[in-house]
Amino acid sequence: MHWLVTGAEFLVNEVLSQPAYLIGLITAAGLIALRKSTGQVLGGAIKATLGFLLIGAGASLVVAALAPLGEMIQGSTGAHGVIPTNEAIVGIAQAQFGARVAWLMIVGFAVSLLLARFTPLRYVFLTGHHMLFMATLLTMVLAIAGQSSVTVVIVGGVLLGILLVSMPAFAHPWTKRVTGDNSVAIGHFGTAGYITAGAAGQLVGKRSRSTEDMKLPEGLRFLRDSMVATALSMVLIYVIMALVFLAKVGQEAAFRAYAIGGGAPATDVGNYVMKSVMQGLQFGIAVAVILFGVRTILGELVPAFQGIANRIVPGAVPSLDAPIVFPYAQNAVLIGFISSFVGGLISLGLLSWVFHPAFGLALVLPGLVPHFFTGGAAGVYGNATGGRRGAVVGAFLNGVLITFLPALLLKVLGAFGKENTTFGDADFGWFGTLIGYSAKAGSATGVILMLLIGAAILAGAIVVQKRVVETGWDPGAKRDALMPRTTAPGAAPAAAGAPAATGTYAKIARPAGAPTPPPPPDAG
Repeated sequence: MHWLVTGAEFLVNEVLSQPAYLIGLITAAGLIALRKSTGQVLGGAIKATLGFLLIGAGASLVVAALAPLGEMIQGSTGAHGVIPTNEAIVGIAQAQFGARVAWLMIVGFAVSLLLARFTPLRYVFLTGHHMLFMATLLTMVLAIAGQSSVTVVIVGGVLLGILLVSMPAFAHPWTKRVTGDNSVAIGHFGTAGYITAGAAGQLVGKRSRSTEDMKLPEGLRFLRDSMVATALSMVLIYVIMALVFLAKVGQEAAFRAYAIGGGAPATDVGNYVMKSVMQGLQFGIAVAVILFGVRTILGELVPAFQGIANRIVPGAVPSLDAPIVFPYAQNAVLIGFISSFVGGLISLGLLSWVFHPAFGLALVLPGLVPHFFTGGAAGVYGNATGGRRGAVVGAFLNGVLITFLPALLLKVLGAFGKENTTFGDADFGWFGTLIGYSAKAGSATGVILMLLIGAAILAGAIVVQKRVVETGWDPGAKRDALMPRTTAPGAAPAAAGAPAATGTYAKIARPAGAPTPPPPPDAG
């Protein structure tokens, strides 16, 4: 029996929880189903794997670029509390719950494939590390509530499988608004924040132009390059915060901010300022690497998914990580990041002054990494339905969610609530809290309540899929009606004497390199 547990842990920890391997295997399976040659299968699988490794490399660069800035912000504000970091809390929990997490994740992925095959929710969740995070959370809250190991694996696996197909469905009306087609879905447990951002954009941005539609003077046209604009913005933010931090804590402490993660501290004030400039430029490079990785994976995975759609899960749609939407509105990513972080800071103030004294909620510090990835994606969703105002307001609300929801989640994590870290994204917060309190109701009652919650989520997702997604509802249609018509992105101008082409309302353009989506299964 030991070999079975070891094998399951290897499969989860070394393959399924590694998005690059999982994406490569799925791409290979799709190309094999399309009867491609061995060379095409290997080439496509390797290129898809490299695309996800590029995204990971860019994410690592983002983390490294933001680490000193986070130290400066905390030092300047004097804030202390819990910093949500998914990887940290999962690493702590693995030592105690590793085997149960592995089995729960395997059961959950199997359940999700069955649901994708036999329900209208044709979403295949491919963000392996988020599967691992949610599997760990479910294991923790069920085990802490006193549920048996069998219950943890079976009930937790069913709940995970339901989430893997349901959350992409709930977000898909807004995702299609972003991408313009049905080629990909969002497979990231920040979905509540993205839906909130899209809905907020509908409310506040009916006449607001897109973040990508910036009219700049001739001398500032270089800012239309998103990589340049992102890098310059972060350089300004870094330098300002570095000077504020230097003025507050003095040279010795300020210079050590760059020693985080094994870096070298600054040697003098000039070196300190120039390190700030370099960190801002590194951030711009990191975002560019992520965008290139996204385009690479889109070019390989979406065509390969036709094979899976035709032979295994008819009409399957791949659900991918949050950065998959970044190329569709690159300016909105930066705006969303900043707005989400501001929302986190204001929410921290409310926790400090009101909710911590009154209800004992922990102080959740705004971590720059979750605010960048979820806030950036929320900015894209808000921009899709509400332009610039939608990006700002939608991402701000995402920042509020990922501050308050982790504070609520800590209440059901038992001793793990004192580890100074927790799960950071919105769906971990609301779902973990619901399941955690339900599991405490007792062995039988708790199982019934948890399964009822899962059934309600699944039923709601099916209703959304049938009545909203498949009917073609467009959450930005009212805004389109108020915006000027433009020529469709990439459309050739009409020839002389030919009738004018029908215009389309301004939407987010498909990123360069993105493939044309396959036709629906029933297309004749």
